[in-house]
Amino acid sequence: MSTESVERPSPARMYDYFLHGTNNYPVDRAAAEAVIGRVGQTLTRDVVWENRRFLGRVVRYLAAECGIRQFIDIGAGLPSQENTHQVAQRAVTAPRVIYVDNDPAVAEHGTRLLTAQERANTAILTADLRDPAAILDHPDTKALIDFSQPVAVLFIAVFHFVRDSEDPASIIRAFRDRMAPGSYLALSHLAVEGSPAEERALMEESYRNATAPMVYRSTTAIRQLFDGFILVPPGLVPTGRWRPDGTDATSTERMYAGVGRKP
Repeated sequence: MSTESVERPSPARMYDYFLHGTNNYPVDRAAAEAVIGRVGQTLTRDVVWENRRFLGRVVRYLAAECGIRQFIDIGAGLPSQENTHQVAQRAVTAPRVIYVDNDPAVAEHGTRLLTAQERANTAILTADLRDPAAILDHPDTKALIDFSQPVAVLFIAVFHFVRDSEDPASIIRAFRDRMAPGSYLALSHLAVEGSPAEERALMEESYRNATAPMVYRSTTAIRQLFDGFILVPPGLVPTGRWRPDGTDATSTERMYAGVGRKP
């Protein structure tokens, strides 16, 4: 791991800390506690857990109801409970899963946690979503993912770390162009509408020295990221309201989420 990655807080490791994980460093814990001190638990642990439960519901829906057996989880973060492959394998036999994160710690820790059987159908790549070709053309992706068949691409709580100048729409388009009809895009994103201006400013300042910034977008801008996909019911909604199953007691409305199908 590079010295810079240890000396600067990482959103992935901060996310792990918010989930009460242990795969983080003092710099990450200090940055995460600073965020909690500034904006409170509602925007940190509550939103993070709500988002994590959304991931579980999405994967169950795609595997059990849509028959998806291939998943690319981009910006996956450090391993936690109820990871994509664990949820999917309860619904379908031998799902194939690619995890992607630009933090080398994700692959370092995640690979050790995979069983020998899971390694046959699961790979963890260190790559940046801003370079879609590095993910799509990676040998592990080519070995596990058949793009002639439907695939689910998951961007869970990751695009609010991508600047407008980095053209998030073009990133999604690169994946969409490879995806077969009947594929799905799942995405969650911090929204302007549910977040007071002062709160947004505090969050943006808190992530200023992290390895990635914090970028809020309007629900209109988030919806535009689904260009070329048809949103499935209930559409783009606060994360806790996307096909709720009783696991979310509240919906903070800070994060919006949706799932789109490629026709």
